[in-house]
Amino acid sequence: MTIGVGGSSFEAELARLKPMTDGIEPIAVSEFKQRIAKAQKLLREQSLQALYLDTSTSLAYFTGIQIGLTERLHGAVIPVEGEIAYLSPAFEEPKTREYMKFGDDVRCWEEHEDPTELVIETIRSMGYESGQVALDPQTPFYIVDGLRKAGNRFSFTQGNAITAACRQLKSAAEIALIQRAMDITMEVHRAAARTLQVGVTTAQVKHFLDQAHRKLGMSWTSGAAQFGEATAYPHGVPHEQTLADGDMVLIDMGTKVGGYRSDITRTYVFGEPSERQREIWNLEKTAQLAGFEAASLGAPCENVDFGARGVIEAAGFGPGYKVPGLPHRTGHGLGLDVHEEAFMVKGNKTPLQPGMCFSIEPMICIYGEFGVRLEDIAYMTQDGARWFTQPAHTVDDPFAYEA
Repeated sequence: MTIGVGGSSFEAELARLKPMTDGIEPIAVSEFKQRIAKAQKLLREQSLQALYLDTSTSLAYFTGIQIGLTERLHGAVIPVEGEIAYLSPAFEEPKTREYMKFGDDVRCWEEHEDPTELVIETIRSMGYESGQVALDPQTPFYIVDGLRKAGNRFSFTQGNAITAACRQLKSAAEIALIQRAMDITMEVHRAAARTLQVGVTTAQVKHFLDQAHRKLGMSWTSGAAQFGEATAYPHGVPHEQTLADGDMVLIDMGTKVGGYRSDITRTYVFGEPSERQREIWNLEKTAQLAGFEAASLGAPCENVDFGARGVIEAAGFGPGYKVPGLPHRTGHGLGLDVHEEAFMVKGNKTPLQPGMCFSIEPMICIYGEFGVRLEDIAYMTQDGARWFTQPAHTVDDPFAYEA
C-alpha cells in the first residue's frame, strides 16, 4: 500500500485541521505606490500617456481593490505623471471608497451614461488630449470598442508590456503570501490522501478539498480529483469516478491568501503500484526535476520546457506535444492569477529573473491507461530557483512520511 494513502476518513481528517491564518501580512500601501511608480516609469519609457485598469487582477495588483467583473465599469486610470484616478458607477461610490487603500480621486458615471466616455474624459483632465493609452489585457471587448469610439484622438495598445513587466516579478511580501497559500494547500493534500478508500467518488473528494481549506481558514478554494484512466486527461473528464484498488489518483488544488494563489498537483497509486505505474511515475519525477535544474538565472523561460520535455522524449514519448507524452507547456506563472506571465513554453525567450514564480508540471498522458502530473511552484532568487513545496518523494512514499 502506498504510504500515506488511505487509512482514515473525511470526518477524522476534518476534525484534525486547525486554522493556519496567524501572522499573515497583507501588501502594504507603500508597496502599492511603488508598483504604480514602476508602471509610470514604464509608461514614460514607452511614450504612453496612461494605463487603463479594468475590473481585474491587475486592478487588484496596483490598488488592492478586489471586486468581481460585472457589466458595469469599475476601474482606474494611472497617468504617466500624477495621481491615480478611480472609476465607479455613481451609486457604488461609497463602496468604492471603502475598498480604496490610498488616493481620493473617484470619477463616477450614472446609469444612463456611457462609462467609456468617462475614461477618456478622465485622461483628458489629466492633461492629455491625444497620444497612446495602454489597456489592461483583461479589458472586455465592449469596453475596448467603446474607448475607441469615445477617444478617437487617442490610440490604444495592449498593456501587457506594463502589467506583466510589473506583476511577473514578485516582492518578498508577495512570496510570503504565496508560501502561506502553498503550505495550507499541501496540508490539505496530505489529509485528502489519507481519506481515500475503495468506493469513494471524485465528487466526495472535491467536497472534502473545499471543506478542508475552509477549516484551515480559507474563504476561496479550487480543487479537482481524477481516478484511474481519467487521470490521463489534463483537465479531467465530464463524468464522476469511483475509486478502485490499484487506481492512479490525481488531485490538483489551490486557494488564495491575500489574493495570491497556490497550485499543487499530486499523483499517486491507491494500493500497490504496478511496474507500469512505477515506471511512468518515476519518469515524471525525473522530468520535473530536469525542468527545475534548467531554471537558471538569465536563461530563457523555454529552457524549463526543453529540460523537462527532453527527458520524456528520450524515454520514447512524444515527440513534441504528441500523446503518449506531454501535450502542453511545462509551466505557467502564478500570482494573483493561477495562470499568468511568464509561461514555460517553447518560444518564450523571457529571461528568468529573481521574483518570477512558475509551475513545473510536465504531465505524462497515456490515453486509455492513466496519466501522472506532479506540479510544484518554483520561484527565482538571487541564488537561483527554489521550491515553495518539496516535490513528491517517491512513488511508494509520495509525502515523505518515511524519508
